[in-house]
Amino acid sequence: MITFSEAQLMAWLSPILWPFLRVLAVFTVAPVFSMRVIPMRVKVGLAFLVAVCAQGVLGEQPVISVNGREAMAAVAQQVVVGLAIGFAVRLVFAAVELAGELIGLQMGLNFASFFDPSSNTQISAVARFFGHMSLLLFVVINGHLLILMAVVKSFERFPVNGNFMQALGQMRLHEMGSALFSSALWIALPMIALLLFVNLTLGIISRVAPQMNIYSVGFPVTLTVGMLGIAATLPLLEQPVLALMQKAVDLFAR
Repeated sequence: MITFSEAQLMAWLSPILWPFLRVLAVFTVAPVFSMRVIPMRVKVGLAFLVAVCAQGVLGEQPVISVNGREAMAAVAQQVVVGLAIGFAVRLVFAAVELAGELIGLQMGLNFASFFDPSSNTQISAVARFFGHMSLLLFVVINGHLLILMAVVKSFERFPVNGNFMQALGQMRLHEMGSALFSSALWIALPMIALLLFVNLTLGIISRVAPQMNIYSVGFPVTLTVGMLGIAATLPLLEQPVLALMQKAVDLFAR
């Protein structure tokens, strides 16, 4: 009769178990992978497949018994690192949506808001449009492959040792928080300048021709110029998104 000891089972399962938990945590938060239309069984199966396929490049992994005290710390570390990777990529989309909110505010379209089931919040139409465009751009630039690469590379910087507090201190997620507002402002800056010029022009017209009802004319003009400006500046969205994605990946892949 063939028997296996617990040490042998852990030597076989440990190199796959901890990467599996980290990848599964990423799939819980990361864009595209965390969509509700994807069944949970598919996410679990895909996470296990990624963990198995990554064995060739992960190198020697420490063997941690699931019955030991260090097992809970190892689980917490994998979950924390995985959620941080997904959260960092999610901040890229938040920056683009924030830029959409700023543009919608200048266009006067922030009142056209509706409930977003993915974030459980009210979001304006312009911000939702920019969010969809960033999602399509994310797929086109192979952002999903960048996420998987960041997960695999994260084992070099955050090895499986159960020290999740040290991992938290090395992530520097605050850098992505500061980049969120600056990048959102840079994305929205051309449209803000354009609409500011339009509002200034309408203000001069209202002073030159007081008999004109500027409120009935100003909104269609601002809306039309805003739509044309979005169509003209939308191709410029690629570079900021690529820069933010690279910055998010570098937090875990360097």
